[in-house]
Amino acid sequence: MAGQVRPNTAEGPPLGDLGRRLATRRKELGLTREETAERVGIAPGYLRYLEENSAAAPGRGALLRLANVLHTTVSHLTGGDTQAASGRARAGHHPRFTELDPSECRALLGSHGVGRLGVDTASGPVVVPVNCSVVDGAIVFRTTDDTAPSMAPGRQVAFEVDRIDDAFSEGWSVLVRGPARHVSEAEEVRRLAASVHSTPWAGGERDLWVRIEPRSVTGRRITV
Repeated sequence: MAGQVRPNTAEGPPLGDLGRRLATRRKELGLTREETAERVGIAPGYLRYLEENSAAAPGRGALLRLANVLHTTVSHLTGGDTQAASGRARAGHHPRFTELDPSECRALLGSHGVGRLGVDTASGPVVVPVNCSVVDGAIVFRTTDDTAPSMAPGRQVAFEVDRIDDAFSEGWSVLVRGPARHVSEAEEVRRLAASVHSTPWAGGERDLWVRIEPRSVTGRRITV
């Protein structure tokens, strides 16, 4: 019955951090907990339990309703697709492709997240993901010596961020191109450290700051 906690006895993919995925997807859609619970047909208190209790294991029916209301899949909510690339869903029936203007691109870049850095190296061009922030209109990230991102300073680079929504068969991407430089001034380093929101997921000592000055910002969106 919806609203009751059931033990997870069925075999299947691990639930993972279900609560975090529920809350993140709900906020992406601009839904409050109360609105979501009403649409799903469960009590707000139960949805709170699902979002905040790592041991929560709702039944298949509740998961299906949650996925439907949140326009996603059970596999995504339970972490079953973490090893699969985005964009496996079929294209929409009437997809529409549009170019984004610079202001839309900058809004989508946001203040922080994960982007893909494209840089030339001695062995050829490479593309690597980095945790980044936007400070004063520039893209900044931290890295360490002897890595591909550390080769960016002094070069023209490309930096791309995107969002792919398999449930809607929609998405967008923003491409930034411009020179990268090493930030070494102590005052600027302190200012960046106080301004950024993201820390490198890779962990460890990453005290080499890189700043990319956008010279070209373009983007595109696919909707249905």
